[in-house]
Amino acid sequence: MFQVRFHGRGGQGVVTAAELLAVAAFDEGRFAQAFPSFGSERTGAPVVSYCRLDDREIRSREPINEPDAVLVQDVTLIHQVDLFGGLAPDGFVLINTSRTVEELGLADLAERCDPSHLATCPATELALEHVGRAVPNAPLLGGFAALTGQVPLEALAVALRERFPGIVGDRNVAAATAAYHHVRAEQEAIRAAAD
Repeated sequence: MFQVRFHGRGGQGVVTAAELLAVAAFDEGRFAQAFPSFGSERTGAPVVSYCRLDDREIRSREPINEPDAVLVQDVTLIHQVDLFGGLAPDGFVLINTSRTVEELGLADLAERCDPSHLATCPATELALEHVGRAVPNAPLLGGFAALTGQVPLEALAVALRERFPGIVGDRNVAAATAAYHHVRAEQEAIRAAAD
């Protein structure tokens, strides 16, 4: 089972991101489960959502305390919430930012993570450019696909177009695709530097 935890703020599409990932995996013939966890349900409040992916039926229903991947939609949560608690030793981290992990004060995370499992992506900027709104969920899903290989970009595109028909879906797919290529290039640079 592959478990994903999303962290963000209300209004950023955190819950929708988990649902879209589950739909994309389900459409690929996998079992999937997505659900949120709310504190105060208001715009700007911290929100956590979860997604499980597996090739077998998923029976677990509790929150994910030991994720295989963490997606951070809002960097202002980094020093306010334990975002990386329980992260698997070989886990993946994708952060919505144009800054480096070191600039974010996460050098310790960089030291304990496999460099090819840790990425940043300017998801909000890509969303503004392609969608016209500062909602980073679709670009982060594209980055997730590139980073983990858990779902193909094409499956995400189908899920996005189902959820957002017409031009809005097309724009979200464009944002996800741009993020996919951004993370892919970042990871290729890391691998080249290691060789």
